Amino acid sequence: MKKIPFTKMHGCGNDYIYVNTMLHDVPNPSEAAILWSDRHKGIGSDGLVLIGRSGIPEADFSMRIFNADGSEAMMCGNASRCIGKYLYERGFLGKKVVDGRDAAGAENPTIRLLTRSGIKTLWLDVSEGIVERVTVDMLEPILEDHNQFLDSCGLDKGTFVSMGNPHYVIFTDDVDQVGETGRMLEHHPAFPQRCNIEFARVEDDGTLRTRVWERGSGITQACGTGACATAVAAVLTGRANRLSQVAMDGGTLSIEWCENDHISNGRCFQENHVYMTGPATFVYDGEIEPIIIS
Repeated sequence: MKKIPFTKMHGCGNDYIYVNTMLHDVPNPSEAAILWSDRHKGIGSDGLVLIGRSGIPEADFSMRIFNADGSEAMMCGNASRCIGKYLYERGFLGKKVVDGRDAAGAENPTIRLLTRSGIKTLWLDVSEGIVERVTVDMLEPILEDHNQFLDSCGLDKGTFVSMGNPHYVIFTDDVDQVGETGRMLEHHPAFPQRCNIEFARVEDDGTLRTRVWERGSGITQACGTGACATAVAAVLTGRANRLSQVAMDGGTLSIEWCENDHISNGRCFQENHVYMTGPATFVYDGEIEPIIIS
């Protein structure tokens, strides 16, 4: 039976198994995510990411994400940065992309990535052929006032922010309660589709220290959309300005919630969009047996 090649990558410790479906098929991705993500009996990861062709001309490539429990996620900021690094350094931008732009000669190329929560624009910062960091336009946060309903459910006071997937951000001195209460809050009746939970505090230097319970994966080293949600919640509650450093267990991301349209380094920033900047890292390549459903 032919094995499936994969690449293990992480963004600030948020680690996923990446399979390039432009070259290799994964017929049962939900089941594969469960078995391959097992840290004792599989590869070990926070989930499975499929890199593919875009089915629409507005995007260059596509991304599908399956959490460690097999559920399909809407979006992952850390995974999108890793895909940008993968596509560039493995030579997939050396061909004409779908709208006729030639990215091969671009010093700092742009990729349009189709996700379940829309098309995300990736700006790659490249030095001597290596992607050092990636900025992702995470689009506009969706802000809904759930407080009255959440209060009636007995939840701690928090801020609900959707970054294409739902987040509930609680500011507290005790960010380590993530393991004690994260699982309960993910499955709380206030969130019928479950929710990502962030516990955050403001450090003396203004850094937002955040710990994350990811829907479908549990405690993770980092969460890109969670960092964005934390930064937005900090602005809304008067705890930070619109440019924040969000420190998670696995590393720090720079998050900007743009106040006005402007151009910086030739890049167009849009009002009310959230921009996430951080690294992406290769771990190793390997092969694994496909999942066969009997």
